Amino acid sequence: QVQLVESGGGLVQAGGSLRLACAASGNIISTYVVDWYRQAPGKRRELVATITRGGFANYVDSVKGRFSISRDNAENTVSLQMNNLKPEDTAVYYCHAHIYWGQGTQVTVTS
Repeated sequence: QVQLVESGGGLVQAGGSLRLACAASGNIISTYVVDWYRQAPGKRRELVATITRGGFANYVDSVKGRFSISRDNAENTVSLQMNNLKPEDTAVYYCHAHIYWGQGTQVTVTS
C-alpha cells in the first residue's frame, strides 16, 4: 500500500523555523511531482510549494523567500524548510503526490 508520511510539525514562535519531511513508500517521490499543501481552520486547502522530478521549485507568493522545498529521490523523501515563520502560517501541512496524500502534520506559530 502506498503511503506518504509527514513529520516535523510542532509549535514555534514567530520568526522561528521548522523543517517538515515527507517520506514515501515505493518510488512515489522519484516518479511524480510532489507538493506541500496546508489547511488552516475554516479555510480551503492551499498549495504552498511544488517540486518537479528535476528539482524545479515553485511557491505561493506568501511563502516566497521564507520556505524552501527539496527532494532526495534516492531516499524517497521531500522536505519543506520553513524559516521566519508567521502566525498566519499556522495550519495542517499535507504532502501530496499523484493521487496520494499524507495524513498531515500540525504547524502552530505563536506571536
